[in-house]
Amino acid sequence: MDAAKLKSFVEPLWEDAIVPSLTEYIRIPNKSPAFDREWAQHGYMDDAVKLMEAWARKQVAPLKGAKLDVVRLPKRTPVIFIEIPGEGRDTVLLYGHLDKQPEFTGWAEGLGPWTPVRKGDRLYGRGGADDGYAMYGALSAILALHDQRVPHARCVVLIEACEESGSFDLPYYVDHLAARIGKPSLVVCLDSGCGDYDRLWLTTSLRGTAIGNLTVKVLTEGVHSGDASGIVPSSFRIARLLLSRLEDERTGKVGPRGFYVDIPPARAEQAKAAAAILGRDVYAKFPFAGRTRPMAEDPAELILNRTWRPQLAVIGADGLPLPANAGAVLLPSTTLKVSMRLPPMLNSDAAMSLMTKLLTDDPPYDADVTFKPLLPNNTGWNAPELASWLEQSVKRAGDVAFGKPMGFMGEGGTIPFMAMLGEKFPETQFVITGVLGPQSNAHGPNEFLHIPTGKRISQVIAMVLADHHERRT
Repeated sequence: MDAAKLKSFVEPLWEDAIVPSLTEYIRIPNKSPAFDREWAQHGYMDDAVKLMEAWARKQVAPLKGAKLDVVRLPKRTPVIFIEIPGEGRDTVLLYGHLDKQPEFTGWAEGLGPWTPVRKGDRLYGRGGADDGYAMYGALSAILALHDQRVPHARCVVLIEACEESGSFDLPYYVDHLAARIGKPSLVVCLDSGCGDYDRLWLTTSLRGTAIGNLTVKVLTEGVHSGDASGIVPSSFRIARLLLSRLEDERTGKVGPRGFYVDIPPARAEQAKAAAAILGRDVYAKFPFAGRTRPMAEDPAELILNRTWRPQLAVIGADGLPLPANAGAVLLPSTTLKVSMRLPPMLNSDAAMSLMTKLLTDDPPYDADVTFKPLLPNNTGWNAPELASWLEQSVKRAGDVAFGKPMGFMGEGGTIPFMAMLGEKFPETQFVITGVLGPQSNAHGPNEFLHIPTGKRISQVIAMVLADHHERRT
């Protein structure tokens, strides 16, 4: 491809068509079904689908033989499915999602989850970066190929609406659409992160998750703390003791070996290389409060902590009144929502079974303890080795689009579809990247899309699709 023509095609398409559509998308509170049980009745998911469908139909209309369907299985979130014919027998699957995380708190003045605001290169608001831009990025890459009349393989774009809930609807669509999807030789996923905005970052692994509610009950109703403390054990203290079975509270290290895997030497070396690029930015990107320090001094160890080691987090609580409403009452129960990030390749069902056993067996004081798994368990994923042509392609494309050598790094998050596809298609090659870089803060306040990175990723994907066709025919 002509790199100059590619850039001159992609940049105005983003500015004139993509950013305006993404701005309207951010306004829609289409929270994932785990966070909006009445999503179908509220209609916000349909609004987001209609917005993206209308934009995509207009773009693919000139492409001969292109098809776009909004596929709806009963009682399941919809899927946007786009087929664009190509040359040869190969298929490329390009994936993203359009559902969003909930609002969260702490947005800066003038910003909000459903209030799109552009400040320079940043488009603020929930979902623009995670992962609303993915469909636009994928289609702009394909359109750029057609602009230069560069051949490509058959392309299938699949945009789901359940990823933030663990993609529990997606397996049904994969089975339903199996004949239309075919057997992709290349999968492109635009739902990941980047270590900085200066270069292309290829995601090499993803962690899994096991999430559940730990509930400790000691009373049937609250009682006066002056009367009961010292006699009735604290439900919170018991919960804290139980969590210590999983994690050393002094170091944050998960203890049981059943939550670990052996880190492949190549991934450890890539972590060192990424640390050499990023240095203190590995941790400096986070808004630490006061004099809080990271959990290790070595940036490479921090990268391995967030990509290849289990980590426990309490992400929610119930039974604890707000301080302003807290009287002198011994609480009858405490519920903690517990999230365990699991290393790639560790079976998530086995991890959940181990968590349940450790948290509920032989509880202190014989308290009433339950652990209820939430969402589907998600097994992590380790990328297959890149074919030589693909490694050369992404390195060259990254250098052309960003002007710097690319980086490789695992991600601490989860994309359930990748493990699903890796199991179904073990010989498939993967290109996983994204725009979630420093301070972009997906899931939290002040999430933003770094627009220049989105533009460059579109260019990268176009060049990789061109190389894919050339090498596979």
